[in-house]
Amino acid sequence: MRTQEAARRRLRTWAFASVTGTLDEMSAQAVNRHDRPYIGAVRAAAVEDFRARHTGLTFAPVLAVIAAYNEAECIGAVLDAVPRIACGLEVDTLVVNDGSTDATAKVVGKHDGVYLANLERNCGHGVALRLGYQIAHEYGARYVVTLDADMQWDPAEMPVVLEPLANDEADFVIGSRVLGQAETDDSFRHAGVTVFARLVSLLTGTTVTDTSSGFRAMRTEVTQTVPQVQVQYQTSELLIGAIYAGYRIAERPITMHQRLAGESKKGHNVLYGGRYARVILTTWWRERSRARHEGRTSAR
Repeated sequence: MRTQEAARRRLRTWAFASVTGTLDEMSAQAVNRHDRPYIGAVRAAAVEDFRARHTGLTFAPVLAVIAAYNEAECIGAVLDAVPRIACGLEVDTLVVNDGSTDATAKVVGKHDGVYLANLERNCGHGVALRLGYQIAHEYGARYVVTLDADMQWDPAEMPVVLEPLANDEADFVIGSRVLGQAETDDSFRHAGVTVFARLVSLLTGTTVTDTSSGFRAMRTEVTQTVPQVQVQYQTSELLIGAIYAGYRIAERPITMHQRLAGESKKGHNVLYGGRYARVILTTWWRERSRARHEGRTSAR
């Protein structure tokens, strides 16, 4: 126990040195505005376009949200595999097209019953998902399930991830490749999954095994109450925020497959790892500070 507390103190010191410099929330927002100053206007236009095309719409209780950027080769197979009913609940599907320059939108348009929100320019995975969350909330979805557009997460496993929500056992559920299996052979990223899971578990006091899984199920309200600012690498931000907000966290085993086609857009392993670690520390410091300000001394 003493060893764990000492490790936490060292991590807090490291985080303080990072976050009090250029890694605080305001800096992250400023960087986002500097790199992609169009994000606010593009997102607002996408919301208005969706509203104009879908007056009077009410989503099914479960909404699968898929952010897609140049995934024309994969997205059709993903949409074909999304179940219409999971855990006895009807499922709708929303694809957020993140400024794709290929035929992603056309492929989605060929699938009856699939809703499409269009960002006219590439805004980043985190922005695309937040647009999906906003639409899910506005149109009455009770639960959101996130999937990737490359078929690495099998939509057929949705009932496994959704079940703790349907049974009121959790508010936020991670589909964990660590508890299940991963078909990828990238040893560096396998190690990263383990290291980041241990880091988040140590910082928050909540044990998790897979912080970067894109296969998640959550109450829609979680997406509206947890602060989110990241353009990319948003998975840890939402998870840590949910932990500090007091939501019940659960994990279920799933399988991570190889991409159906194309290449990963996450970038070089070292760069990805560094940025992901930065987001973990920045978010943890922000949420920990907020909890202390509100009289909560630790994550719940």
